[in-house]
Amino acid sequence: MKFLKSEWNLMTTEKIYYDDQYKQSFKTNLVKQDQNEDGRLYVVLEKTAFYPTGGGQPHDTGTLNDVQVYDVEEIDGEIRHYVERSLDEHENIVGQISWERRFDHMQQHSGQHILSAAFEDVYGYKTISFHLGKDHCTIDLEVPNLTEEEVNQTETLVNEVILENRLIEAKWVSEEDLSHYSLRKELSVSENIRLVMISNFDNSGCGGTHPSSTAEVGAIKILHWEKQKRNIRVYFVCGARVMKQLQVKHQVIQSLTSVLNAPQEKLIDAANQIRQYSKNLEKKVDELKNELLTYEANKHIDHAQLKNNQKIVQSIYENRSISELQQLSRLITSMASDVIVFFISENEDKFQLVCTRGKDLDINMKQVLKEVLPVINGKGGGNDSLAQGGGERIIEAEHLMEELMKVSLF
Repeated sequence: MKFLKSEWNLMTTEKIYYDDQYKQSFKTNLVKQDQNEDGRLYVVLEKTAFYPTGGGQPHDTGTLNDVQVYDVEEIDGEIRHYVERSLDEHENIVGQISWERRFDHMQQHSGQHILSAAFEDVYGYKTISFHLGKDHCTIDLEVPNLTEEEVNQTETLVNEVILENRLIEAKWVSEEDLSHYSLRKELSVSENIRLVMISNFDNSGCGGTHPSSTAEVGAIKILHWEKQKRNIRVYFVCGARVMKQLQVKHQVIQSLTSVLNAPQEKLIDAANQIRQYSKNLEKKVDELKNELLTYEANKHIDHAQLKNNQKIVQSIYENRSISELQQLSRLITSMASDVIVFFISENEDKFQLVCTRGKDLDINMKQVLKEVLPVINGKGGGNDSLAQGGGERIIEAEHLMEELMKVSLF
């Protein structure tokens, strides 16, 4: 640990981002370099424009003397800038934040304030959580259901507020001053209270960075919503992300119009026709599969072997699914109630087994399988009439079949 300022224990990092949220570059002095408990290298500065993760807003990124800052967090007033390599302690520090990322976060965060205020003002739906993600944002509303009409009306209102270019102002207040303000939600702190106020629309306690007017939010678009336990989660984007979403969706639609050979307004009809056609094909394929299995079942019955006065159907396959073998074995025993069926499938380095008997027999298939599985270090289960299992392919399939025959007939 290297401390460069002996008086540091009497001060905390000066937060430039609160004085000027538009500050993109700054000069400062290095206070200390250290590693956290995970061995990540970080530096502490006298002042910084880097916003640390907090209040639902992700951290800034950027550089310090061209060294990449990939994470920022605040611990007990100490803002830690996690860097890819150490800094020269004798150099003056020049910081540069990634402005595109910062301004995006400012747009999303202010958009969330506007959207949450609108849902509460119009419908009384309170926001209980907020997440600012890489591609989209979410709020959880304390309400069991949300209608399309409510969403459309709310979206119209928030975009009107944005176009009105209302002032967004941040202000530090004392606990005694709070009586002069109508707050949307209860504060989580009683000291260092910072209010973010949208003129004649919303007052909220917030430690994040925001633009100076609603117009800079650009636009808000609600993407979709879904049930989240007892609440509703609303997905939305603001600012430049709206244009990005529009571009992505436009490209998808253009591709679909070509693939489906239909104009945009007919895409749903075209997709539904293809879906129905696919369902019909699947139904026909299932019917043909059943016909093939019936044919195969009859063929097995015709070639059943008689051993110790017992009819046996046995077969070894490669890479055949156990579900299909179960279906085939059930079909055989439904058509011939006095037959035992043993199927083995060789799948790479494993065996899968199906053991079935007709209803006229009293052989316990589960017990037969249980006695054979140790030969292949296997596991399985089932009941008296049908059992299935699997194990390691450490013997020849023919040897395994012999073991099944031996157990079932003697």
